[in-house]
Amino acid sequence: MPEAKVEMVVRDGGPTVRIIDIKGEVTAFAEPVLSEAFTRASAGGVRAVILNFAGMEYMNSGGIGLLVTALIRANRNNQEMRACGLSAHYREILSLTRLDEAIRIFEHEAAAIAGA
Repeated sequence: MPEAKVEMVVRDGGPTVRIIDIKGEVTAFAEPVLSEAFTRASAGGVRAVILNFAGMEYMNSGGIGLLVTALIRANRNNQEMRACGLSAHYREILSLTRLDEAIRIFEHEAAAIAGA
């Protein structure tokens, strides 16, 4: 199986907020990386997980599927999923797939953190 060309770094965004910085390609091959990052990000009383796409180079339908899986996990944990740093192209894709109705999308990280 090809290796994932993605890196995800989890960091604190506040007492109940964690951010996953996504760098590289989000495809089906990124599943173990995203799953592990989401597990770390959602632990310990976190109320919101923010996906920061500023470093993302590419995402395909397999990557969209991974976002749906992460969203389901967040919903099961009663956590809110937010996103920031999306290019206009990927904002449109999230709109077309209606994921923007379930994942709140913000232009900048500071706005995503505010009120979370």
